[in-house]
Amino acid sequence: MPLVTTAEMFKKAYEGGYAVGAFNVNNMEIIQGITEAAMEERAPLILQVSAGARKYAKHVYLIKLVEAAIADTDLPIALHLDHGADFDICKACVDGGFSSVMIDGSKYSFEENIALTKKVVEYAHAHGVVVEGELGTLAGIEDDVKVSSGDAMFTRPEEVEEFVSRTGVDSLAIAIGTSHGAFKFKPGTKPMLRFDILEDIGRRLPGFPIVLHGASSVPQEFVAEVNRYGGAMPGAIGVPEELLRQAAGMAVCKINIDSDLRLAMTAAVRKHLQEHPADFDPRQYLTPARTAIKEMVRHKIVDVLGCAGKA
Repeated sequence: MPLVTTAEMFKKAYEGGYAVGAFNVNNMEIIQGITEAAMEERAPLILQVSAGARKYAKHVYLIKLVEAAIADTDLPIALHLDHGADFDICKACVDGGFSSVMIDGSKYSFEENIALTKKVVEYAHAHGVVVEGELGTLAGIEDDVKVSSGDAMFTRPEEVEEFVSRTGVDSLAIAIGTSHGAFKFKPGTKPMLRFDILEDIGRRLPGFPIVLHGASSVPQEFVAEVNRYGGAMPGAIGVPEELLRQAAGMAVCKINIDSDLRLAMTAAVRKHLQEHPADFDPRQYLTPARTAIKEMVRHKIVDVLGCAGKA
């Protein structure tokens, strides 16, 4: 089975009231853990690559690892560029075999965002690749994307119809209170998402797939495990999973997951090295790390996204 686009995935997700997980990948063990969980749960899957991942692993290595995952699982898998900063990186990923790209023009003015997004859409569509755009700005840090809380901005529902119509994007990332990075809310606060904005956008764009970035839940047991074995992770919390489940039952068809995977993997590596300090074979500590990724992804597929059995 070749790479697929997200078009059919999102159509089924919207109609079925669930979301597809978009999991960030950086190396072989992460890809293996994600795809093994998806294969066992028969879930559709989006593997996404950030600019930082392309610098770290190189484009060609990631492409070949994803091709191996498709051969190994026979799952419908889309390969997506996460937070493309400009036309050139989107073009490189389209030309380099990706089936989906995101152009993030959210830092620009509305008109500049439209112009940039439309340029990417025209090129990508001519090559059979789908495009995700973004309106609104999430706070937090993800690779080269750094936005202070003061510069964050909720998506304006009154702009979405014009944006989608003029750009031709296939999906839209919105800002309703999530943020990039692991630690979003202080302990003792009540995390909230602006479901009123999501509902308004859903009414204005019926049947159109919406995307949530910055949706890490940061289970506290993983923070505790990291800290137990030499970490210094703060005790803040992420987006409660019940809120993500609610969003997945509405217009949200894609939920991005990254920091949860990093925490699970880091906790497993630190635990193994603390318990087996003489080990120096990467296979010894990356095997439990891969298993931790797999179990985290399985949990997200079954308990949060609701996409088990939907492949």
